[in-house]
Amino acid sequence: MRASRLLSALLLLQARGRMTAQELADELEVSVRTVYRDVESLSAAGVPVYADRGPAGGYRLLAGYRTRLTGMTTAEAESLFLAGMPDQAAELGLGQVLAAAQLKLLAALPPELRDRADSIRSRFLLDAPGWFREQASPPLLAPVAAAVWEQHRIAVRYRRWNSSEVDRVLEPLGLVLKNGTWYLVATAVGSAEPRTFRVSRVLTIEQRESFLRPAGFDLAAHWETAAERVETTLWRGRAKVRLSPHGLRMAFLLGPVVGRALRETDHSPDGDGWTTVTLPIETNRHALHSILQLGPDAEVLEPVELREMFAQAAAELARRYT
Repeated sequence: MRASRLLSALLLLQARGRMTAQELADELEVSVRTVYRDVESLSAAGVPVYADRGPAGGYRLLAGYRTRLTGMTTAEAESLFLAGMPDQAAELGLGQVLAAAQLKLLAALPPELRDRADSIRSRFLLDAPGWFREQASPPLLAPVAAAVWEQHRIAVRYRRWNSSEVDRVLEPLGLVLKNGTWYLVATAVGSAEPRTFRVSRVLTIEQRESFLRPAGFDLAAHWETAAERVETTLWRGRAKVRLSPHGLRMAFLLGPVVGRALRETDHSPDGDGWTTVTLPIETNRHALHSILQLGPDAEVLEPVELREMFAQAAAELARRYT
């Protein structure tokens, strides 16, 4: 543990130049007194580290000194694909590993490229979860991720969309983070095609024997096909809706599938300034709860059954608030 911390301190000084004892302590999550001892150990080992006195002082390496101890471990190399998502890396149990890998990369870069990398990092940030959604890590994400890494089967109890529970033995092929939600792509034993499971609905998990991953399986290609199939399967219905100008602007609340349909539709306002559009819907019940978000800025014209549901809901709301 201490050897790893000494190497981290050395790489920090190489990557960032002068650092105060407090800055090193904050980065290494130790006390300032521990930093003093670590610097003395580095110096005793022949590392040319010295201190500048005064308010603007700190520790730094002798100009031109560079260590070659920047080789990455296997886990650090595997974590680099999550370099833009530190929170998600932490959820997978790779937070510290990713930080170590990034530090080693910075230390290995020449000064001009290191400055460029720092500049990009200070200007761009990937925040995967959507707005107005509480980010909650599924409690069993770590063991599910371990099964993906290590290629072993898992026996799980899974809660389906209708709240029923089933037992499955799965061969996990990959994890996908979609709009802040983790999904497991896996093949159930006895089934031929991979399916998608929401990780937060995995209730229990038990590690089983290892399995052979299908040759040529492409997670990205599979997910693209599966996502298209889900949209085609779920969004079968259509509803004709009139939207006020404000309702048209707020239609993003209805989700990305509806938003894409609106972008592909010609918007021609009528004499009242309202626009009639055809929206994809899952079911009439789902459409009722979804379109109600727009309040009086939306009027459902078709199908008749859905319009009647809105009339009943409006009457009930009027009775409740009268």
